[in-house]
Amino acid sequence: MLQSFFQNELREAGCDEAGRGCLAGPVFAAAVILPHDFYHPLLNDSKQVKETDRRLLREVIEKESLAFAVAYVDNEEIDRINILRASFKAMHLALAQLALQPELLIIDGNHFVKYRRIPHRCIIKGDEQYASIAAASILAKTYRDSYMEEIHKQFPQYHWNENKGYATWKHREAIRCYGHTPFHRRSFRLLPEQPELF
Repeated sequence: MLQSFFQNELREAGCDEAGRGCLAGPVFAAAVILPHDFYHPLLNDSKQVKETDRRLLREVIEKESLAFAVAYVDNEEIDRINILRASFKAMHLALAQLALQPELLIIDGNHFVKYRRIPHRCIIKGDEQYASIAAASILAKTYRDSYMEEIHKQFPQYHWNENKGYATWKHREAIRCYGHTPFHRRSFRLLPEQPELF
């Protein structure tokens, strides 16, 4: 059962990212401020929600939240600044777009770079505990999935409509056969090292 809020005195925004471990595509992040009476029985960490339910939840969150925003950092910048910094930057970009100023940030994970002067709390597996972080995880995941499905049309041989850029066997076989694309993260190990034969 998700908790509605971390605390009840300050206006809080939940933040989460999607796509941190992918071989291709951007990292997306979302920030969400929910009303105090928000509840939806399907809301949970995006990894535990079916795709059709994630799409439904996205509509509900966008309609009923007090404020939400989604942002991303592309693969080229990920290669320049590293994936951890890119994840934080995507969260900062999302927070900067919020129509309402949060007074507290609750972040999924164990580390965050301070945003302006707003206090924050890092919560390991926060997307399984707090509604606003779960809502942010739904938005980040669905926006990123839509992005990957769109660029799949340019490079269908990599099956991004199915794997969304993650390191599946089919994705890595496509890299082995066709090489990398402009959307691949060159700083990541795209293919596992070949074992030496003795």
